[in-house]
Amino acid sequence: MNLLRIRPKMTDDPIEETQQTPAEAPAEIPAPQPEASRAPVAVASAPGHSITLRDLKVFYGNHMAVKGVDIDFAPNKITAIIGPSGCGKSTLVRSINRMHEEIPGGRVEGEILLDDVQIYGDDVDVVAVRRAIGMVFQRPNPFPTMSIFDNVAAGPRLTGTARGRNLNNLVHEALRGAGLWAEVKGRLDKPAMGLSGGQQQRLCIARALAVKPEVLLMDEPCSALDPVATLRIEELLTDLKERVTIVLVTHNMQQAARVSDVTAFMLDGELVEVNETEKIFTNPDDERTEQYVAGKFG
Repeated sequence: MNLLRIRPKMTDDPIEETQQTPAEAPAEIPAPQPEASRAPVAVASAPGHSITLRDLKVFYGNHMAVKGVDIDFAPNKITAIIGPSGCGKSTLVRSINRMHEEIPGGRVEGEILLDDVQIYGDDVDVVAVRRAIGMVFQRPNPFPTMSIFDNVAAGPRLTGTARGRNLNNLVHEALRGAGLWAEVKGRLDKPAMGLSGGQQQRLCIARALAVKPEVLLMDEPCSALDPVATLRIEELLTDLKERVTIVLVTHNMQQAARVSDVTAFMLDGELVEVNETEKIFTNPDDERTEQYVAGKFG
């Protein structure tokens, strides 16, 4: 399926929205439960999409930060990327949705395919790439001047995916998908910055989900969160993989062991080993992987 070339370039035409006001949502919020004990969010299963990297090299000027990586990210799986600081993990994921090219001197060589589409092709719309391949960053970054509702609605409004749809329903669906709806449904018009850190990160996930991505890249999404909020995000990832392919960069090896199906180990810009998570943590093929997961360096 061609997901990118068939999408027209964005125009300045106004987007027709059928939007109710956030205030029309139910005003009362049920008594909160401890976050870690809440039931998982029900997410409808959907066929996933693969990401393939072939001889990927990523540069900062003349410095090669990612050195000829070949890896397949399987559909509807969570692939964790582990490795010490500076090994190229974050640079690799930023290249997958074309964020790296925004850095002065940043360039990419090799191939990155979403299914069979080369995302760096000349006829590929970069906005469509970032719609299909969403990203959640290390620290929560809600738009500070926007309400909770407008944070989630920003992507659909920008990309045009709200055209002909009820924007209110789309926002509510994304918040449910991020496990946040019950906590915010009575205050959608309130500032997003009034949420806790864990809630802000789930709001950012809802914002990414609102444009219906095929792949979700997550660059250490729990590093700034407390253990309870971290557990809530991990539960959410397990649910979300039923409908999106997830690539998770993490320094937390316990987290990789808990939530991922596949783990890749990077060192000095190279992919050392990739395999099922259980094998990586119990019987890796490469001695460097064994030393890293045993905590002998990094």
